[in-house]
Amino acid sequence: MAASGVIDIDGGALEGGGQILRNAAALSCLLGQPITVNNIRAGRSNPGLRPQHLTGLQLIAELCGGKLEGARVSSTEITFHPGQVKAGSYRADTKTAGSICLLMQAALPCLLFSNAPTEISLRGGTNADMAPQVDYTTMVFQPIAERFGMKFECNIKRRGYYPKGGGEVVTTSFPCKVLKATEITDRGSVTRIFGRAFVAGVLPIKVAHAMAQSAERLLRQDYAGLPIKIEVLKEPEQAAVGTGTGIIIVAETSTGCLLAGPALGKKGVSAETVGANAAQMLMSNLKHGGCMDEYLQDQLILLMALAQGKSRILCGPITLHTETAIHVAKLLTQAQFKLEKLSETTNMIECEGIGYENTQV
Repeated sequence: MAASGVIDIDGGALEGGGQILRNAAALSCLLGQPITVNNIRAGRSNPGLRPQHLTGLQLIAELCGGKLEGARVSSTEITFHPGQVKAGSYRADTKTAGSICLLMQAALPCLLFSNAPTEISLRGGTNADMAPQVDYTTMVFQPIAERFGMKFECNIKRRGYYPKGGGEVVTTSFPCKVLKATEITDRGSVTRIFGRAFVAGVLPIKVAHAMAQSAERLLRQDYAGLPIKIEVLKEPEQAAVGTGTGIIIVAETSTGCLLAGPALGKKGVSAETVGANAAQMLMSNLKHGGCMDEYLQDQLILLMALAQGKSRILCGPITLHTETAIHVAKLLTQAQFKLEKLSETTNMIECEGIGYENTQV
C-alpha cells in the first residue's frame, strides 16, 4: 500500500493508552505509511511515552530501518517514517519490568511480512501487571493466531518479575504470503480446564498449591465432571529474576476455542484469593457465551484487518481495547468492520480484510 502523506492519530482517543501506539506503529511499519501520534497516553496519570513504549517503538523502527522523531521518555508526540521490514536477529530491552508481551504485540505482526524467519531477544517482565502474562501468549493467543496463518515460536529463557524485570524471551517469527480470513463463531462445549500456578524467588511452593486448590474448588462447583489439571511449580533459581507469583487457567472447548482466567499475586492479597480471582474470571468469560475472553478479542483485530476475505469472531461484551484496535485499524487499513449485538452478553465482530500480501516471499 503506497504511503500518501502522514496520517495524524490522536493517541488520547478511546482507551487512550499504549495500545494505540503499538497498533499504529505496527500497521505503519507493515503498510509503509508514515504516521504522527499526538496526545500519547493523554488519559494516564503519567502521560507520554514510558520506557516500555519507547523500547517498542525503537524495536519496530529497527526492524524496518525506519526513522523516529520525538522518541524519548515522557514525549507526547512521535512521528514515524517506516522503511521495509528485514529479517535478521534483533534485541530489545526495557531495562525495567515493562512487559515483554506488549513488545511482542508490537513487533510480531511486522515480522509476518518479512523476507525470512527472524529472531528477537526481548528483555523485561514476563508476568507483569496490566499486561498479558507470557503464558497467556503461548497458551491462548499463539494457537488461535495460527488459524490466521501467523506462526511464531516463543522460548522463555528466564522469567522476570516486578520491580526488577530481567526476564528474557526469544521469539522466532516465520513470514507468510497472506493472512487468511478466519471464523471463530462456534463455542462448542468445554472439554477440559488446564493451567499453571507458580512461585519464584523467596516464596514457598505452598503458595502456588494454595492458589491452584482455591481455583479448582471454585471451578468444580460449575464443572464437576471435567478434567481439571493445574500445574504447580516453583521456578528454578537460575530461570527467574526476582520474586513473583501468579496463576493462569485455560478452558478448551470441543471446537478448539481457548478462554482464560489469569491473576498475579500482590502484596496483602492471599494466595487463596488470587486463585479464586482467576477462576471467577474464567467462569465469567465462559458464561457470556462468546468464543474468546476479553484479552483475546482486541489482539485479533489487527490480523482480521490484514487478512484476505471476511473474518468473523463471536465475543462477549466489546471492550474499550477492542473498540480502540478497530479505530486504529480503520484509520490505517480501510478494512471494513461491522459490530452486531446478538444478545445481552454476546457480540459478533465481522471484518472484510484488505488481503495485504507479502511481496518479499
